[in-house]
Amino acid sequence: MTEAKKANKKLMIGAAALAVLIVVFAAAFLLFRPKTAQGAKAITIEVIDNHAASTVYNVDTDAEYLRQAMEEADGLTFSGSESEYGMMVETVNGVTADWNVDQSYWGFFVNGEYCNYGIDSQPVADGDAFQIIYSK
Repeated sequence: MTEAKKANKKLMIGAAALAVLIVVFAAAFLLFRPKTAQGAKAITIEVIDNHAASTVYNVDTDAEYLRQAMEEADGLTFSGSESEYGMMVETVNGVTADWNVDQSYWGFFVNGEYCNYGIDSQPVADGDAFQIIYSK
């Protein structure tokens, strides 16, 4: 076998292996991605600010993800920077958390557990209780 044929064979095997890996990762994502619930939901979003003051928002929503529900919460304001992973929340109700200044951040919890996803991909289910807590 010539060197060119050997190189060509290795390239074909590598391409096939890459294709198999892509299919496996795609299947794993579809299987393990966050499940959303469609339809009407009643949730609460509690914001605990830098002075430990609590504000609770009762939200009736059709949102599938937390960001949509936060946008529908009357009186709740938030902003941050966008990236390919979604929004990184920096300011809630006028209070900014800046890790680079004082190691502060906004922590997100659902039903007492730390959220596994960002606000753009955190599923919302009927009865969920979310907390957004200023932390240092």
